[in-house]
Amino acid sequence: MIYRIAFIFLLTTLFFSCSASDKKKVVNYTGAQLDSVLKIYPDSIELLLRHGDEALEKMRFEEAMADGARAYRLDSSRLDTRILYAQALLNKQNYTTEDIFRAQNQFKYIIKKDSKNPRALVGLANTYSFFQDNEKAFKYINQALRIDPKYRDAYILKGSIYRNLGNFERAVSSYETAVQQDPKFTVGYLWLGSLYEMKENPICIEYYTTAYRLEPKNPDVIYSLAYAKQKFGKEKAATSLYRKMIRLDKTYYDAYFQIGYMKQFSEMDLDSAMYYYEKVLEIEPRHVETYHNVGLIYEDRNDISNALLTYAKALKNNPNFELTKERVAILKNKR
Repeated sequence: MIYRIAFIFLLTTLFFSCSASDKKKVVNYTGAQLDSVLKIYPDSIELLLRHGDEALEKMRFEEAMADGARAYRLDSSRLDTRILYAQALLNKQNYTTEDIFRAQNQFKYIIKKDSKNPRALVGLANTYSFFQDNEKAFKYINQALRIDPKYRDAYILKGSIYRNLGNFERAVSSYETAVQQDPKFTVGYLWLGSLYEMKENPICIEYYTTAYRLEPKNPDVIYSLAYAKQKFGKEKAATSLYRKMIRLDKTYYDAYFQIGYMKQFSEMDLDSAMYYYEKVLEIEPRHVETYHNVGLIYEDRNDISNALLTYAKALKNNPNFELTKERVAILKNKR
């Protein structure tokens, strides 16, 4: 309690006793401290911008949208509020074509006011990539790189475009350049890992490990590494990582599912597998793959009635799940 009082007093001093350099120090808060400060000063544009940028970096897109919209409403004359708002629009979970056009118009407005703004140029390029107009996208990416040859996000967008085009080598090269500019860019290593994983190349583990070292308490990062280790035969290490995920976030049902999967298909420990699958369904009762695997366990136990009942639950949640449809057809033909 003493610490919290001192912390709030310090924030108050920084905001109200007040040179421009002091305000810049406040904006350097990150993570939980930044969350706390923003709750105290919800209309601080500087804090909203900082919080929104951090949310984008950590892929917390709902937070970025809330921060961007609020900052823009508070002062739409500032170019930096427009940039955050536009970038948040492009990262909405259920973005629409209208969102893309709104973001595009924002970036065009910014570039008219500041033609050498690499962030706005890459943002505009991104809007064209949504419409698969890669010629215009690369035009603005390259324009940004002429202004700042080390601009990380330009290489990120290049890599994403090449990835969508199926050009593995250029995608890897672009992402590699991005992490060279910013060696602490966790998401860049995750993307590199995913590219190699798609190619069935175990080198993906090295990239996921780098991401894990940067963010050892991020369950999403841990999952990428754990799944790659599981996929390439390092199941003991994978299980240890999944257990760590569960300690960090007991609602992360994918970790329970993967442990159950290994118990079922690698260790043939059906009782333990069932235990973990039950944990999945407590958290996410619509998880189709879990119902399917539980149905297989019932089949192995020659409990066909419960197998069919469980498969019915899978198909209720996804009538087109082919693996379950196949098992149901086989069991019905045996009757």
